Amino acid sequence: MNDKKNVLVVGAGPAGLTAAYELLKNAGDRFNVILVEEHRQVGGLSKTLYYKGNRIDLGGHRFFSKSNAVNELWEELLPMQGAPSWDDRKLERTIPLSPNGPDPEKTDAVMLYRNRVSRIYFLRKFFDYPISIKWQTFANMGLARTIRSGIGYLASSFHKRPVRSLEDFYINRFGKPLYAMFFEGYTEKLWGVHPSHIAPDWGAQRVKELSLMGALLNALTKPFRKKDVRVETSLIESFSYPKHGPGQLWETMAERIREMGGILFTETRFVSAVRSGESADSPITGITVEDADHNRRTLPCDYLISSMPLSDLFAGTPGLPEKARKAALALPYRDFMTVGLLVRRLEIQNTTSRKTIGNIVPDCWIYIQENDVKIGRLQIFNNWSPYMVKDPENTVWMGLEFFCREGDSMWTMKDADFIKMAISELVKLGIIREDAVLDSICAREKKAYPAYFGTYDQMDDIRAALDDIPNLYCIGRNGQHRYNNMDHSMLTGMEAARLISEGSNDRSHLWQINAEESYHEEGSSF
Repeated sequence: MNDKKNVLVVGAGPAGLTAAYELLKNAGDRFNVILVEEHRQVGGLSKTLYYKGNRIDLGGHRFFSKSNAVNELWEELLPMQGAPSWDDRKLERTIPLSPNGPDPEKTDAVMLYRNRVSRIYFLRKFFDYPISIKWQTFANMGLARTIRSGIGYLASSFHKRPVRSLEDFYINRFGKPLYAMFFEGYTEKLWGVHPSHIAPDWGAQRVKELSLMGALLNALTKPFRKKDVRVETSLIESFSYPKHGPGQLWETMAERIREMGGILFTETRFVSAVRSGESADSPITGITVEDADHNRRTLPCDYLISSMPLSDLFAGTPGLPEKARKAALALPYRDFMTVGLLVRRLEIQNTTSRKTIGNIVPDCWIYIQENDVKIGRLQIFNNWSPYMVKDPENTVWMGLEFFCREGDSMWTMKDADFIKMAISELVKLGIIREDAVLDSICAREKKAYPAYFGTYDQMDDIRAALDDIPNLYCIGRNGQHRYNNMDHSMLTGMEAARLISEGSNDRSHLWQINAEESYHEEGSSF
């Protein structure tokens, strides 16, 4: 007779997969683990889309973490390269190699060492991201903007605004002129609302240590730092990356979960939770799910780990307080559209010292700060990994990223019309010529970014209602309505697995990941 406890995990993204993997690896003799994933492909927003030999990384995912546990897990699944990759060899590039690591030219199960280049495209010119203190920055800005920015920064140093909004947060960090140039328009493009209406929490999470002074200190100390010294996430200059994109790691993890006895149902959506009683602290005893053929069944559980959007969890869970339920159902999200675009060449030139295949620009990401276009970011997949591109020597494969809201004018456009609009914007920006386009595809992703406005200010009530349920553990970006990086989502999965394994329902630490500074300290073991 199987006397193991049943753990159900809703959502097979980084958080859910990590929770299942950790439970099976460390306590598989005590738990049956079942994952339920709404989509056919695992990985959530970190999945990799495949199109005619080319691969799309939705949103761009750098594999970098200050957590030893996360780095060790990545290495366990996909070890670092021990020989040069195709483009390393072609460019005669010297990179750190892992002793006894795999050869990316001979195996797929490998992580690549990649240089991080991200720049801002503003005034039809390139600026470093984060903004660097060097002559080219000032030359691009022009004398008048440079003087205004310097005065604004000094003024912000002596007069701090009360931090009531994201606008206040940015102006305190950078001064009003730099905020207006590099943050105001882009942030509104990203979230669909002005930064003055967004809670400052998002800035505190995404740019914790980043400031103009931090950029200056980074530039001054760079020649004297040891190569293994870790810096703020926003300032990292290299990262790891799976040969075939982020989804490769999550597909590998899903396979390991199956090998350890875990069960994974794809194309199966959460419908509702079953509770043992009507009181607020009644445990969840199972969930009803629906498969692709619309067949429904109820899966029993002793523990439920949820990485689904809180709005979906509240919609399907009875017995929750009405005030919290209304707030959760109204939580705002930003949705995401990507156009994969294959072109013969780019019109923008590589004026950097970095060598690239075909001498294309070296950027992984280009942040489009121009306010006369809707595109938010541009990825160049050739620079993430040459193995993401079918013909990296003769074509450039890009991801054009747009932020929108499900049901709005962009979301409801026909694919062909949306692609046409996206191409016209790149032509307008001088990045490509229309006759260079070879192929394209459009992809949509719902609830990509939990937003920090609307009923977000009622998150304390929402969390309190969830914490009343003793066997429910909410993890991940959407499970906690927090804009986590991938490693933070993994840490929530690890913490949930630890709590369940130890029989604890004290979830206070679980909710503090990516909120407490201690979780970001260099060399943290968790």
